[in-house]
Amino acid sequence: MHTTHDLSRDDCARLLSAGVAGRVAVGTPNGPHIIPVNYAVDGESVLIRTTAYSLLGTYGRDAQLCFEVDQFDYELKRGWSVVVRGRGAFVHDQDELAEIARSWQPRPWATGQRNLIVRIPWTEVSGRQLGGGWDPWEHLPVRRLA
Repeated sequence: MHTTHDLSRDDCARLLSAGVAGRVAVGTPNGPHIIPVNYAVDGESVLIRTTAYSLLGTYGRDAQLCFEVDQFDYELKRGWSVVVRGRGAFVHDQDELAEIARSWQPRPWATGQRNLIVRIPWTEVSGRQLGGGWDPWEHLPVRRLA
């Protein structure tokens, strides 16, 4: 059996910034939904591109959202998870949109127009690692470099 320990905020930020895909949880009148998304990190916020008519576009504005990235090594029975909670906001300011476009913006894998950018500020950040003696950063299968 492996022990678990909490990751520091710096470790959480490093793992979040390196990732490409995660999941966002949003509440709807029919109950909570978990949606796989591509994302980018801007300061201490997660940015997600979506459509205005998606679940996130419909119910994400001013809603308490939860975003998670993780990785598991099933063979060695170890892994990590980072969770961010914050109130969703839609980015409309043209200067801010231009700055996001100049930096590493979220690039969806799915086809179609996704012009709405949802910002989830890191109001709460938590992370856990299962198993000691290894560095999750060294075992990332994909790492965002820019």
